[in-house]
Amino acid sequence: MEPRIQYAKTSDGVSIAFCIMGEGAPVVLMAGWPFCHLQAEWMVPSYRLYHERLAAGARVIRYDPRGCGMSQRDVADLSAEGRVRDLEAVLGHARVDAFDIVSWGVGSQAAVLLASRQPEQLRHLVLWDTAPRSPDHYRVPQMDGFIALASTDWEMLTETAAAVYFGWSQGDETRKFAAYLRECVTQADALRAFEASANRDLTPLLPKIAVPTLVLRHHEQFFPSMEMAAELTSAIPGAAMATLEGRWITTDQRAEAAARAMSEFIHEGHHEQQTGGVGMQLPSGTAIILFADIVDSIALTERLGDAAFRQKARELDGSLRSLISENGGTPVEGKLLGDGVLAVFTSARQAIDVALRCGKAGSHGGLPLHLGIHAGDVIREEGNVYGGAVNIASRISGLSAPGEVLVSDTVRGLARTSAGVSFEDRGEQTLKGVSEPVRLFAVREREDG
Repeated sequence: MEPRIQYAKTSDGVSIAFCIMGEGAPVVLMAGWPFCHLQAEWMVPSYRLYHERLAAGARVIRYDPRGCGMSQRDVADLSAEGRVRDLEAVLGHARVDAFDIVSWGVGSQAAVLLASRQPEQLRHLVLWDTAPRSPDHYRVPQMDGFIALASTDWEMLTETAAAVYFGWSQGDETRKFAAYLRECVTQADALRAFEASANRDLTPLLPKIAVPTLVLRHHEQFFPSMEMAAELTSAIPGAAMATLEGRWITTDQRAEAAARAMSEFIHEGHHEQQTGGVGMQLPSGTAIILFADIVDSIALTERLGDAAFRQKARELDGSLRSLISENGGTPVEGKLLGDGVLAVFTSARQAIDVALRCGKAGSHGGLPLHLGIHAGDVIREEGNVYGGAVNIASRISGLSAPGEVLVSDTVRGLARTSAGVSFEDRGEQTLKGVSEPVRLFAVREREDG
């Protein structure tokens, strides 16, 4: 469903268009000004997937800065300071006090300004294809040619940018994306925006950023260069850098990869804040293991079609991983079993609570889940967990009815007095590959809870 557009008024009287998607911790997307348009970008399939994937586990706030998109175009002040006022107006209208920021390109100028001035509001910062100094941008030969072309042939400029800068394949895809770029901003306003952002040097502000920061760069993008990205990362205390394939999110796979990288960074940080830890460490030794698997995925694929099923499965995967991360668990990124999600917890009560929530999320999304929980020893290795207990959790999930949570006797003993649920005895069950029968219990939510 296309997002509902709202408007906020800045302190200097500019009308700013914004929309909100999803539920959870607020994440503000600061687009690559001036090429953004809330309504038109929804028609770009990979953009739509990227936004939906982020919104699967967060309250995503998108807006068009002044001078472009659906926001007020006839604006005198196009400075980064003015664009900070745009963000402040949107946050005030949406009643947001603490938030994460994902920014791209020139849009990052306003993000860095805010991060250096108001760190108490910001929790995490993602700087995507960002250079520490914008003058460097305009000294790159390709960019120099783009600016010259922007002054003479606007249609040719947008088609060239779509193919060369963004990496869309030649032909219809390039023409469609070029048309999108022209809808974002007029030729005159684009030239004014280029001029307003051309001389901003962020380097004095970077050491003042005191929030966890991720620098993302597309591997094939000619600007910023790897050297510029490394300089940006090293100037921000504690920042990390990651690389994405391609030049831009021109395919579903690249959109998915970008959204996942951002979500993992943001959610990992939230988990650290909640637990007081220094990182999302998968436990070695005893752990509570949750396995969730889509019921009869082959039949669902045949009924829905491969593309529709994979889209729904991706959305559900994001929702499940967010539920797990935000409620004390660790989704295991390196281990994918069929259409399942594997996670570990240090608390049986938390694992049961999250499993019940996951079951409801799957049923609500039209993809019911098998859910099983076991406790036992695990071995941590390169982001995976191994051991017989993992296999048992998987086998237990396969015996559960759609949406039902089955647990082993071990888990029931750990959570019997703390989980706020009841347990229905299913007796001893023989599990494939397990030498001894395992006594299982179905979790039942209490009517008064």
